[in-house]
Amino acid sequence: MKTTRFLIYNITALLAVMLFSCGNPTSVIQQLASDDTLSGVVAYDIVFYRSDSGFVQVELKAPMMVREGDDSSHLEFPQGFHASVFDRNHLVTSEISADYGLSHDNPKMVEASGNVSVENQQNGQSMYSDKLFWYQDSKMIYTRSKVRIVMPDKDITGDSLVSTENFEEYTIYNGKATFEVEEN
Repeated sequence: MKTTRFLIYNITALLAVMLFSCGNPTSVIQQLASDDTLSGVVAYDIVFYRSDSGFVQVELKAPMMVREGDDSSHLEFPQGFHASVFDRNHLVTSEISADYGLSHDNPKMVEASGNVSVENQQNGQSMYSDKLFWYQDSKMIYTRSKVRIVMPDKDITGDSLVSTENFEEYTIYNGKATFEVEEN
């Protein structure tokens, strides 16, 4: 019985010492609570929407997004991204995807590289390149890399391109085309 009481008193005393010895000064706690200790943000499986007057214009999906520091004006998509561009009826007009992306705030621009593809859902045209720049405010796409445009009836290659983001109008530079001609 004495041994049990001795153990209970010792355990109680030990717990009391541990409980009251682990305190932090109030100033340290307030400093930790007021300072933002995050130097950046990493998010997984993100979905980002750009809208105008209540209409979704762009939906961007990515497996990973990184923002370095609090005042960073760019977002990085190191594992790639896929963006869908919508019309006023919420129908997909075009899709853009790449292995890597970097989104800048000013100007609103997405830099895409690695297996870049742009597909126009309305006319079945596809564009492939290693790198492109998508300026969201002007809704234009530019590349100075080799480019390939595939259509149902032709295949065009060139060394640079300027296009609308929905890929309806474009100019290809130093282009070559292969297309089928019907013989009479």
